Amino acid sequence: MHDRVPLLAAALWWGSLSAIGFMAVPMLFANLPAPALAGFMAAKLFAAQTWVSIACAALLLALSRRRREQALQPWAQAGLGFVIAGMLLALLVQYGVSPRIVARENLRLWHSLGTAMYALQWLCALAVLWRIAGAGRKDPA
Repeated sequence: MHDRVPLLAAALWWGSLSAIGFMAVPMLFANLPAPALAGFMAAKLFAAQTWVSIACAALLLALSRRRREQALQPWAQAGLGFVIAGMLLALLVQYGVSPRIVARENLRLWHSLGTAMYALQWLCALAVLWRIAGAGRKDPA
């Protein structure tokens, strides 16, 4: 069971990024009566998503080493950089970009940068999920 926890964490991370960024937030802007209201709610969803990302990435970092050994798990040998990059991107969007968007400071620039960083975080989570799922096939349970 311990070997499957990284797969679940990576799937939750990537799946939650996908659901929030590609489904829930666009639906807010399509269905709420005012863009300002949709933006307010989107900010709340993205803030919650940041904590899901941090928790999943932290769990993956904690599980990246084999029990009682210094060796990395097979998936972590190539995927640990993506875990760290994804966690840093989540923190940068939340504490660097989001406050500027909320303050409506050079909105086009900061929104574009935030979108790009969110997409990069999504790709990092996908790379981690891909590596963990691939490692699982090589070591059947």
